[in-house]
Amino acid sequence: MMKFLNRLEDILIGGLLVAITLMVFLEVVLRFGFNMGLHWSQDVIIIMSGWFVMLGCAWNVREKAHICVDALIDKFSPNTRKWVVLLSIGVALVYCGLFLQSSWVYVSKLHMIGIKLDDVPVPKWVVVSGLLVGFGLLVLRLLELAWQVWKGEADGFHEHQESQFSDNDDDSNLSAGDKA
Repeated sequence: MMKFLNRLEDILIGGLLVAITLMVFLEVVLRFGFNMGLHWSQDVIIIMSGWFVMLGCAWNVREKAHICVDALIDKFSPNTRKWVVLLSIGVALVYCGLFLQSSWVYVSKLHMIGIKLDDVPVPKWVVVSGLLVGFGLLVLRLLELAWQVWKGEADGFHEHQESQFSDNDDDSNLSAGDKA
């Protein structure tokens, strides 16, 4: 199930990135090349960007690609660091829970009212449900990360320690021929 979800997430994020890029390119060509444009393109681009950001947050947690300032945490013992990371995940889960709850209320009211977008004939609640999908997926990814931290398979939101790098370490991954 998780493998399917990971693959679906990758496909959706990749598809949104390609679609946003193509839509913006098309709009630029139409506006500056032909002095015309698609009246609905800005709404669609904003909607796709919103979904992209919401899915991207969860993807970053899954890939342990979040930016972390871990200089302070590195000073703690491994056991203390584990509890600090679990606490930060707990705070993030509370934050996501609050957003999920308020997003549910918002989407429910939009569904009840039944309004559509101005330029695209789609119910607004369908578009805004990206909040529910994104925060729901983020909760799932945070719980997954908490489990990995608890078992000792991960030590936080990232793969490597940023505080261990310096300007001179940029050459560490180069071969002898590349350094010359």
